[in-house]
Amino acid sequence: MPPHVTHYHPPLLPRLSLHPRPKHQKHGKVGMKFIKKKIILVLLFILCTASIFRLLNISIFAQFSLSLPSAASIHHSYNSQPPLTRNSISTKGTGPTLKETRFILDLFSRLAPCNVLVFGSANQYSSIASMNSGGATVFLEDYLDSRSTSTNTTRPKNTRVHKIMYSTRASEAYQLLRDARGNPECLPESQTLRCSLAMTNLPREVYDTLWDLVVVDGPDGGAPYSPGRMASIYTAGVLARRGNRSSSSSSSSSSSSSSSHVVVHDVDRMIEKWFSWEFLCEENLVSSKGRFWHFRIGKKTNATTFCTA
Repeated sequence: MPPHVTHYHPPLLPRLSLHPRPKHQKHGKVGMKFIKKKIILVLLFILCTASIFRLLNISIFAQFSLSLPSAASIHHSYNSQPPLTRNSISTKGTGPTLKETRFILDLFSRLAPCNVLVFGSANQYSSIASMNSGGATVFLEDYLDSRSTSTNTTRPKNTRVHKIMYSTRASEAYQLLRDARGNPECLPESQTLRCSLAMTNLPREVYDTLWDLVVVDGPDGGAPYSPGRMASIYTAGVLARRGNRSSSSSSSSSSSSSSSHVVVHDVDRMIEKWFSWEFLCEENLVSSKGRFWHFRIGKKTNATTFCTA
């Protein structure tokens, strides 16, 4: 008989998964979800911050474009740091646009016939000369191109064009403004012409005539080495305030108006803007169009200051 064999039954083993799960898999999924949420929160924060800055920028720009700065804020900013530097001088600057030309002609039509002084090109403002047959029109150009003439033989009657040399540079604007503020010879009542901004080479008729309208669109001010319009804006401020003088020559034209109008072009540039505030004054600003500012200044024989504020 075959021997008796006791059957061996191995102990039951746990079922093994074909895809064993790592011990830290659960914790890894939680970490990934946390990182994703963190990235989403950071992106949302960046987008919200950018949106807020954009809204603030739009709001500030809108407020600036709707209101002109006060004279006090301008003087405070000027005294705190030099605003006029080589980098702040814009290279922009072209002739008047169609909209700006209409603005000038509309103003002139309300004053004509009158005495008009133009710092700028006679070709750009030839319409004023042709329409001002009953008044005097004088152009002061810093250069005479091929279309200009120094003999004035082809110009309308009572129209003259003079070539003017400037000794200033746009890069000197800040220092010239400081010197003018501290020099009593630069006050509008001064007759010595010892101010660093005074133009001593102008024709005699410019000083003797009472001007109804002064247009400042010259000389060139689009680069640091260009003459800049510091002297022309200052001179416009002095001439506009002059009243009737007994010492005027007999050939001088007299004006019945109690005020003069000064129009400055390219006021989007730093020099034109700051020198207009200094010598033409915010209190006299009556209108603007494009890059033009229009000032109406009362004539006074012995004006002691440019601005009251």
